[in-house]
Amino acid sequence: MKQLKNYELRIMNCRKNKIIFIFPFVFFIWSLICFSETISSTELINSAKQYDGEEIDYKGEVIGDVMVRGRFAWINVNDGKNAIGIWLPQPLVKEISYTGSYKAKGDIVEVKGKFNRACIEHGGDLDIHAVSLQIVQKGENVDEVISPRKIKVAIAFLIICLTLTVIYFIKLGYGNRS
Repeated sequence: MKQLKNYELRIMNCRKNKIIFIFPFVFFIWSLICFSETISSTELINSAKQYDGEEIDYKGEVIGDVMVRGRFAWINVNDGKNAIGIWLPQPLVKEISYTGSYKAKGDIVEVKGKFNRACIEHGGDLDIHAVSLQIVQKGENVDEVISPRKIKVAIAFLIICLTLTVIYFIKLGYGNRS
């Protein structure tokens, strides 16, 4: 019986040792495959000195126009709070299908690159020099729907304005030209 208990203890110790060695290995592999967390525009603006010159990940909607400048291009990416200018190689912007406007929701992109608090190359502006761009979600056209209530209110204001204009001209005497 005592031999059996010793055997069981050795097996349990062996399992503990395996777990102790496997855990750091799994943790190391997990850290390699995990994606880095994106930084918000508010955090970048408020802590610009801390992030200056650092490689960062930034995610948001492409808004405005894609401005091609030779081998490079400018895009503006809005994370819902602020927009930050992104300077990137021109081939990367070919993946962008939609830019945000009143008629479209822009592509959601994740940009990896170097953050510049005051970029010397671009006149001291805060920007990101991207090395990669990944489309996270494609944009789409937005159908603008005007609510019937807004149409009724607009017609009511039009009638009020026309009525006041007629009253104004009548009081000035333009209605009595005899």
